[in-house]
Amino acid sequence: MSSVATLLSTWHSLSRWPGGKWLFARLLARFVPYTGTIGARVESLTPGAATVSLRDRRAVRNHLGSVHAIALANLAEVTSGLAMLSALDPGVRGIPVAIHIEFMKKARGLLIATSNAAPPPVSQSIRADVSASIADAGGAVVAVATVTWQLSPA
Repeated sequence: MSSVATLLSTWHSLSRWPGGKWLFARLLARFVPYTGTIGARVESLTPGAATVSLRDRRAVRNHLGSVHAIALANLAEVTSGLAMLSALDPGVRGIPVAIHIEFMKKARGLLIATSNAAPPPVSQSIRADVSASIADAGGAVVAVATVTWQLSPA
């Protein structure tokens, strides 16, 4: 089974059970340790689309009392990664090679990141951009990121 199929299968198996999203987040944190440091939770995952939440808490705050810029970048990267990797054909691998993020306002409270990916066919090494938008609980966009992914046949 490909890593994409494993990712989606694990999500579908766990997400429907009480505590399943929490367990999926813990497994993701073990697989990608640095991403696990922000404590994000996958809310939905389908091929090419991901929604990930982040609770505002002291561990992800800066000295200004809002969520730290790098925690937001981490959230955007993991959300774009789940969207991109879940959309890839078997036999294609991807890795982020650049990220551009714009901060619109201080990020506070529950944050929801969303991303959609539609990677092109991959027969040779190419780059593809994926956007991730982060909004607060009121729906105000606090940050928008573009993550550039290097895609290549495995």
